[in-house]
Amino acid sequence: MKRTLIIAILTLITSFAFGQDKYFRKWPEGKSPEEIGRRIAARFVQSAHPNWANPGPANEITYPETCTWYGALLFANASDDHLLRKALEGRYRVLRETERKLIPKADHVDHTVFGSIPLELYMQTDSQDYFNEGLKYADEQWVLPADAKPEHKDWAEKGMSWQTRLWIDDMFMISTIQAQAFRATGDKRYIDRAAHEMVYYLDQLQRPNGLFYHAPDVPFFWGRGNGWQAAGMAELLRSLPEDNFNRARILEGYTKMMTTLLEYQDESGMWKQLVDDPDAWNETSATGMFVYAMATGVRKGWLDEKTFGPAVRKAWLALSDYINEAGDVSNVCEGTNKKNDRQYYLDRKQNTGDMHGQAPLLWSAFAFLDAAP
Repeated sequence: MKRTLIIAILTLITSFAFGQDKYFRKWPEGKSPEEIGRRIAARFVQSAHPNWANPGPANEITYPETCTWYGALLFANASDDHLLRKALEGRYRVLRETERKLIPKADHVDHTVFGSIPLELYMQTDSQDYFNEGLKYADEQWVLPADAKPEHKDWAEKGMSWQTRLWIDDMFMISTIQAQAFRATGDKRYIDRAAHEMVYYLDQLQRPNGLFYHAPDVPFFWGRGNGWQAAGMAELLRSLPEDNFNRARILEGYTKMMTTLLEYQDESGMWKQLVDDPDAWNETSATGMFVYAMATGVRKGWLDEKTFGPAVRKAWLALSDYINEAGDVSNVCEGTNKKNDRQYYLDRKQNTGDMHGQAPLLWSAFAFLDAAP
């Protein structure tokens, strides 16, 4: 009986490994997650702090830089690259010691996600200073400020973060900092409240087809906006305890979205600036975020690997063609506010080297390498 059970387990493990090898390994030269991850991370290390593509030095660390930095740290850990980790930690030390004015305050959802960097550094180095610096961002996201506006108080009374605004971008920003706090502390309070927030966004913004409006008053399926949502759900689910009350609801919303995205993947492997608009242009940041969300789902067993594995592989190979020799990703939608106007989204500038597009390639490289349950 024991022998039969052991053989069955070994067969299951072998079958899983074969599937993973079939879709997420044996990449063409120069296109493996290890190679691309190193290129994008190296590009980040040598980059100045971005200023929204404006001339002159940055006034603060922007959320695209935070997300790229966070992705580079995840990749460094997954690839066991000690030199990269030291370089990324060195960038943070310089920030603390000589560029402190650039460190954002925890006063807005896009600023608060910055705490994910020191928390990741804490988990990789065990430095208590990093822990203290990072955790305050997660805590302050749920503590009403003294000058809180009425709408902030209304959100807090519902058990939500006072930084709630019902833009789909928020679901990566809030999920990431709160999940990081949970990973660093083991305190379920952080991830439980992020899950509660996620369910509210699902109920308000997800449409019957599985995709998400940019906001309640903007009925367009903006690519990167949906990418933030997809990546945010994956980021939350990969650490959300199985016994969490909201896990089943979030997983339902996630799988519904992933299934619908398969229908809109371009023949080239890419997704578009407006996901459901055939006249829209192929956009790299959204595609990268969808790759991260799907690769994580296949890795964790939430998605069928035979169905999603080929789509993920195709998208990753397509993305690799948008990376130039310098390590900059092209066809990245510029920073975008919400607007109830289809043409507004179609006319957005297509940037090269914009960290909105650099970040998701690093998350995806991490997801391909991260085989932990």
